Amino acid sequence: MHKAIAIANVIAWSGFWAFGYLALTAGTNQPGQMVTAAILAGLGGAVGLLAFLWLARHAEATGYAKPANRADKRDDDEIHGEVL
Repeated sequence: MHKAIAIANVIAWSGFWAFGYLALTAGTNQPGQMVTAAILAGLGGAVGLLAFLWLARHAEATGYAKPANRADKRDDDEIHGEVL
């Protein structure tokens, strides 16, 4: 499954860059082409971001990547006398 997500990630980012370029270089007399390319670029970027985050979480869960350093909140932690 993670290989399929990785392939979708590559394809989505490729679409993001390709359609983003088309949206930026479309002539001002073609607003329909510009809007369509911008929407497709946005969809490609969103799918690419979600796939990347899924792959990062999968890599941490399987031990392939080192988990991020996150401090655990303790019950006795206080800042200026207030309990967090």
